[in-house]
Amino acid sequence: MKYSTAQVAAAAWLAISACAAQAAAYDTNLIVNGNAEQGTAGWQAYDGTPLFSAVDYGPNWVQPSQPGPADRGANLFVGGSGVPYAAGYQLLDLGANAAAIDAGRVSFAASGWLGGWTNQADNALVFISFMDVAGNTLANAMLGPVTPADRNNTTGLFAVSTSGWVPVGTTSASFALSMDRLVSGDNDGYADNLAFSISAVPEPGTYALMLGGLAAVGLFARRARRSGAAA
Repeated sequence: MKYSTAQVAAAAWLAISACAAQAAAYDTNLIVNGNAEQGTAGWQAYDGTPLFSAVDYGPNWVQPSQPGPADRGANLFVGGSGVPYAAGYQLLDLGANAAAIDAGRVSFAASGWLGGWTNQADNALVFISFMDVAGNTLANAMLGPVTPADRNNTTGLFAVSTSGWVPVGTTSASFALSMDRLVSGDNDGYADNLAFSISAVPEPGTYALMLGGLAAVGLFARRARRSGAAA
């Protein structure tokens, strides 16, 4: 099934608006089960698109001795066997943090470990959207993809990160993790230790949000279109 970035944002906003407002804690990881240690708990599937899998580190995917986080635990996220495209998302209500956000006092930091298999181009991508009270997307941020060249054609996961200011007017955010298969039968997009946090600074922020939002939207939309074509 095809879905656009606008549809993803609208679904996120509708789900968040149905929930009671609760302030998001500062300086803590706000992604639920970002390390796959609870399987795929906390992640929701898009209609018509399979959810990625959580598997043990081992010879069929990434071995414990191969590149990856030092505190990798037992599991990681993978696209899955025979799956051309897999994705899932989480929603975050920031309405109770709106006063600080609108004062320009809230920054964000996102990080994770992404990777793939040897010289194959299968990859993982984390796409973050910041939305206003009407569900309009204000800005986007992205982690990945990590290409075979980035990995030096090595199987494993490698650290990626981004940061910036939460845009004024933000009341919610969504996190989408997707894996794209480009080679062979297995979807060897890998991810682990995903994190997103917000921090309140003592003085109002005066810098513009530097996110490359249009490029991020374009890449995510292309992945979705490719998924629809493969279905």
